[in-house]
Amino acid sequence: MSSTSGNVEHQGFQSWSRCGSNSARTARWSGINIAAMVVGFVFFWPVGLVVLFWIMSGRQVQELPGAVREQWVHFFGGGKTPVEVIDNRVFNEYQQTQYDRIREIKEEIKHRAQRFTDFRNDAQRRADQEEFDRFMASNPTASKASRNA
Repeated sequence: MSSTSGNVEHQGFQSWSRCGSNSARTARWSGINIAAMVVGFVFFWPVGLVVLFWIMSGRQVQELPGAVREQWVHFFGGGKTPVEVIDNRVFNEYQQTQYDRIREIKEEIKHRAQRFTDFRNDAQRRADQEEFDRFMASNPTASKASRNA
């Protein structure tokens, strides 16, 4: 096990338990924490116990879904299978080239989407300006009144 993976596992454990800090041992009894605990007990008592433990460890209930998701990915890989490294260098280079190409395509798609959004915003602004100009041209008394004021 490398030192990086050891650090990641240690960080994952600390983010789940928060055993090391004194401030984490004080429960935070806010309204949303109490409501989440009650709802947890009403629907399924083990969920209520998890929420109670979470509150007692000093964490906010809003952090619980992210921590559960993090642990799920840690234990089960989030449904994704890890990419195997084949001992054939040529294949690995080909595979990396394909991954790089996919990443470049995704970046291009994001860039085009941003350009299209900018284009639509500009087109909407021009249409709004034309509509406003038509309104001002069709109502000459309002424009004269505003000039005299």
